[in-house]
Amino acid sequence: MTAGIDKLNFFVPPYYLEMTELANARNVDPAKYTIGIGQDQMAISPITQDIITLAANAAQPILTDEDRQTIDLVILGTESSVDESKAAAVVLHRLLGIQPFARGIELKEACYSATAGLQFAKEYVLAHPERKALVIASDIARYGLHSGGEPTQGAGAVAMLVTSQPRILALSDESVPYTQDIYDFWRPTGEPYPVVNGPLSNQTYIQAFETVWQEYQQRYQKTLADFAALAFHIPYTKMGKKALLAGLAQESEAEQNRILAQYEESIRYSRRVGNLYTGSLYLGLISLLENSQTLKAGDQLGLFSYGSGAVAEFFTGRLVPGYQEHLLTDAHNALLANRQALSVAAYEEVFQTPLTNENLTASTDTTAFRLTAVNDHIRYYQE
Repeated sequence: MTAGIDKLNFFVPPYYLEMTELANARNVDPAKYTIGIGQDQMAISPITQDIITLAANAAQPILTDEDRQTIDLVILGTESSVDESKAAAVVLHRLLGIQPFARGIELKEACYSATAGLQFAKEYVLAHPERKALVIASDIARYGLHSGGEPTQGAGAVAMLVTSQPRILALSDESVPYTQDIYDFWRPTGEPYPVVNGPLSNQTYIQAFETVWQEYQQRYQKTLADFAALAFHIPYTKMGKKALLAGLAQESEAEQNRILAQYEESIRYSRRVGNLYTGSLYLGLISLLENSQTLKAGDQLGLFSYGSGAVAEFFTGRLVPGYQEHLLTDAHNALLANRQALSVAAYEEVFQTPLTNENLTASTDTTAFRLTAVNDHIRYYQE
């Protein structure tokens, strides 16, 4: 019996900023952003978009009425919670019209939590093969204007429908999780922005990949040659490449070049969006599937998930025959192409706009799901 990803979609806000413009405004050489960290554009989220609307906009297009009646589990992975108690998945469950006898939960462990949700969903579907699970990664990555992390911001969501007859990626039982207590990135309760130790975070990310990759090879007697491609958590596109190069140092030049070529396909969308936190790995997976010209049915993919603090996991899956027919390549390219470019001044205005009902009403955002009012700390949505 199998379980895995049957449908896969992403959504990003309707605005973006060119990184060269941000660099010029910050008196930085543009190459530091476009080459040094590997980013060309950054998704900008208006106040009308939060993790709930981003998630709903990602999930709604892939769900049929039959899906809504057979989904038993709605999991939202995020580190951008809108409430310290109530799970955003509960609101999402209503907005999407999922049948009432379902579980709705929100998971947190930095950028790793969506992977935990995917693994939980896989196990549930294996135990209940006639039922389905919906897993969504949704985040707004913010570090503050003029901050060191400003060029690695972003926003968006990735939705995955998990079934026992997946049409895109069948997940295997081969995985290696890894947990260590490290303060490389965290956001204390009540703080608007995270606390970041950049060098430690980069070092921990690379070390975590090397550790789980080596353990995976020993545990399952597999090598790089067993994989058609590897997908990485991508807070910025050069980060995954650094880990990849470090982990593959003992491989032949031909093998390194083969995997690096696929890595370049996996970062095409992320270069235009930025950091999705929990969704970054899965945006990379979508980019790989939709842009690679050499992948084929039966190919084994490796996926590296990382969440600061830190939890990492290397897991695997195989591409299902006909998977190409279930990708949304045209829709994704249209979504990215139809966004509105903002000037740096407009971006800064959006960033600093307070969340008030007056500002929500004045917004020109016409996205299907959007925040319309907040009264007595209750959020109301256009649906």
